[in-house]
Amino acid sequence: MLTHHALTVFDQLPLAERLFVRARLITAPLDELAKRVHGTRMLDVGCGHGLLCSMLALGFPDRQIVGIDPDPKKIDWARRSVGKLGNTRFDVMTVERLASIEPESFDTVCVSDVLYLLPTEAWPEFFAACHQLLKKKGVLLLKEAEDDGGWRTRKALLQEQVMVKVLGRTKGSGAIGFSKRESTKAMLERAGFKVEEIVSLKAGSTTPHVLFVAKV
Repeated sequence: MLTHHALTVFDQLPLAERLFVRARLITAPLDELAKRVHGTRMLDVGCGHGLLCSMLALGFPDRQIVGIDPDPKKIDWARRSVGKLGNTRFDVMTVERLASIEPESFDTVCVSDVLYLLPTEAWPEFFAACHQLLKKKGVLLLKEAEDDGGWRTRKALLQEQVMVKVLGRTKGSGAIGFSKRESTKAMLERAGFKVEEIVSLKAGSTTPHVLFVAKV
């Protein structure tokens, strides 16, 4: 894991940013998303430094990877690293804005650890935008921490409070919280998705990761 090929593109970034990306690789099961992508045109919503984009782009020149994030600093880091690959593009953008510009443009939309930063009343519009961005038979890969009622949830909430409100490493709306998987599944279905798989990824982790695989 510490020598993952996706890390090589970040070698020229400052040490603090390289360490942040490495920590992200260790704590988030992004490989589970990478191995489930579909098609050749892919979007990473809330891409941050572009780690998942690197995993999707390296070794796959036939793919076109787009990463969006509302944080200009993170998009700048992504452009300086993963953005040097010939099959990537990074924009300071919200998913709702991109959906109005490029509807039905992607085979796969990936979302990893984004929703917990948004108030739950914003989730339906977010899901609707993801649906609008996908081509027919497109796939949404949604990875979040879930509220499983256990210690992992309490730990994850405390960790994210520190990252957002103390360290300022993550940009949030002020609302930090996790949803039960049944509630998330219901919202996805109301947005028009067919949820085909729900995968618990918390084994061996201190975070209650859960992955939703949904299709248009």
